[in-house]
Amino acid sequence: MNENAELELLLSLDGASYEAAVGYIVEFKAQRTNPTPARPHGIIYALVFRPHDGKPYVRFDNAHGVESLGGKYVKAPVAYDHWHQTEDDEGRPYVFTTAAQLLDDFWREVKRAMNGRGIPNDL
Repeated sequence: MNENAELELLLSLDGASYEAAVGYIVEFKAQRTNPTPARPHGIIYALVFRPHDGKPYVRFDNAHGVESLGGKYVKAPVAYDHWHQTEDDEGRPYVFTTAAQLLDDFWREVKRAMNGRGIPNDL
């Protein structure tokens, strides 16, 4: 699948919400925007796994910038593409390469979160 087709697949998920397991949902938001230095791929996205009535356990998004780890003398740039590993995680940089890779990485982390919390799944 080429990158344009992958991007269209991600965009087609905008507004979708699915029950991943009893009491847990995944939600997708993905919309086009003008490319900017913060969002060079031209999309705004949020992929979320959470309990029906709770905070996200896993979230990949580019809604706000997060600090990258810098060196002792060099401040790293702010990353807009990032992910949250737990409900209290403030976010860590994510390197967006393709829409398909984003989806793969999201589902891998959803499976990790489900397994870590003992949530039955077929992922």
